[in-house]
Amino acid sequence: MYTVIAFIIIFGALVFFHELGHFVLAKRAGILCREFAIGMGPKILSLKKGETVYTIRLLPIGGYVRMAGEDPEMVDIKPGHRIGLILNEKEEVTKIIINNKEKYPNARVINVEDADLEHKLFIKGYVEDDMEENLLVFPIKKDAVFVENGVETQIAPYDRQFASKSLGQRTLAIFAGPAMNFVLAFLIFIVIALLQGIPSNEAKLGKLTDDGVAISAGLHEGDNVISIDGQSVGSWKEVVSIIQKSPGENLEFLIDRNGQEIAIDVTPKETEVDGKTIGLVGVYSPMEKSPLKSIQFGATQTYTWTKDIIGAVGKLVTGQFSIDALGGPVAIYQSTDTVAQSGVYSLMNWAAVLSINLGIMNLLPLPALDGGRLLFFAIEAVRGKPIDRQKEGLVHFIGFALLMLLMIVVTWNDIQRFFIQ
Repeated sequence: MYTVIAFIIIFGALVFFHELGHFVLAKRAGILCREFAIGMGPKILSLKKGETVYTIRLLPIGGYVRMAGEDPEMVDIKPGHRIGLILNEKEEVTKIIINNKEKYPNARVINVEDADLEHKLFIKGYVEDDMEENLLVFPIKKDAVFVENGVETQIAPYDRQFASKSLGQRTLAIFAGPAMNFVLAFLIFIVIALLQGIPSNEAKLGKLTDDGVAISAGLHEGDNVISIDGQSVGSWKEVVSIIQKSPGENLEFLIDRNGQEIAIDVTPKETEVDGKTIGLVGVYSPMEKSPLKSIQFGATQTYTWTKDIIGAVGKLVTGQFSIDALGGPVAIYQSTDTVAQSGVYSLMNWAAVLSINLGIMNLLPLPALDGGRLLFFAIEAVRGKPIDRQKEGLVHFIGFALLMLLMIVVTWNDIQRFFIQ
């Protein structure tokens, strides 16, 4: 159950921050965001606040921000349609009743002659039972809503749609999603450093393991190492080097404990690592806590993991990794289970690495991914005009279908790897 909870929290946080990036930059650009969703498939929970419906969906395979204009608008009013209008005191349309008009006795029912709900914002029509004499024009408020089957949906004037925004605004709205994953990883690494500390190179003993020879020999966490077998040491690296080179040999540690020098004999345990025998005594490196160094640690870790993951992706593209090396949700769950057993800090580090991985994967120039969208924007910048939306939509649809197929293959490989073999 602990692993399940950890997996849900990590997945939810990664997707939430990714979509939050899209959402915040889209809202700043004035784009109408209809839905902010965590997960895919059927709704589990739903809450509407302001213009946006916030939902949690069943399948933990991603999330999305549904922006106005990205999909065809749900209602298209055409000449001949019979609709009801709710007007305010300025005779502006605030609600457009599509069906069940009898439930709205204060609605003015008209037969539509013409309508423009994107640019000029008006509805022209004949008042019912007086079609020859009263052809009226009603202005529409920019935040008016459709009402269909009792459900209200806000209209999207063109200036609130994604496509109406400048190339720069659209690019930032899409890029902000992956960017937030790197920001999240950076913040997680900082929190780890602030709470746990940062590895230090002082010749000082860190935490001792319960089953190590150091604790049984009488060494304590925080002891300052002056020398080992008469050899002066000034850094943690020197301490480690001497211990690893002396498996099974008795070493005399001269340590400073609270201002008092103490000599303690320690025999490093012989341990096989990568086919080589080294000595270990069961001591972790010393840790230090510093707000400034924590920020530096966060930046360094984020950069290092980003570089390593990009390198791994490059090997996959060049065929040095096979598709069998890829892992899906099942593999992530299994890894989360393993990492969770090492403690909360290991789990936080794992979440940061997954966040970087999600950011990099989404920036790949593949259809249906954020990187694919950005590639189309780059082409638009070069040619001076956007690619036909229907053609772009078809490319993204095919790309999404292929990604879902890849997800199925990867998940099946995970199932075989962990449950069948």
